[in-house]
Amino acid sequence: MDQETVIKEEKQPWSLEMYLRKVLKGVIDPIAGFLLKVGLTPNSVTILGFLLSVVSAYFALRGNMLVAGLFLLVGAPLDVVDGTMARKQGEIKKSGAFFDSVIDRYSEMVVFLGLLIHFVNKGNNLASILVFIAAAGSILVSYVRARAEGLGLNGKAGFFGRVERLIVLVAGLLFNFPVIALWIIAIGANLTALLRFWFVRRQAN
Repeated sequence: MDQETVIKEEKQPWSLEMYLRKVLKGVIDPIAGFLLKVGLTPNSVTILGFLLSVVSAYFALRGNMLVAGLFLLVGAPLDVVDGTMARKQGEIKKSGAFFDSVIDRYSEMVVFLGLLIHFVNKGNNLASILVFIAAAGSILVSYVRARAEGLGLNGKAGFFGRVERLIVLVAGLLFNFPVIALWIIAIGANLTALLRFWFVRRQAN
């Protein structure tokens, strides 16, 4: 769970992210406590997660999907740890949630950029288009929710959030089937964005 999610924790319906946090609480809490003791802040952990995504993107563009997946596997859970750190500090602020949300989008997009460069260099036009569609769907999932909540509406419909996308992407990189992962993300993310659009429209009307 990230800092953005922590702020609205009690208002959220069931989600895979919430479920994983409860299941892994015994692992996440000690890690968060240790990082706080060594002087790290939630925002610094958020930045560390972004830097690991950049390294993952670098190996992806070079075609080393296994190493790219390993770095993303290490970096992705930090999105859960930073929120837990903020809660332990008792300093869950809107500024931290905003920072975390923006950096998370950059973290996700930079990995897609690495894959895009890789497939463009290989001349794989279909895979390059898939990267674009997957990235667009991922951004729209977040945008529709943010826009809905800015209007005072509920934008949390759908089944393919950031956690689900990360799980699929990490698996696709680790087991070297990035194109299949991109198909899944492209379809799942855009269906979720459209579902949220429909859900919000119904509320607005």
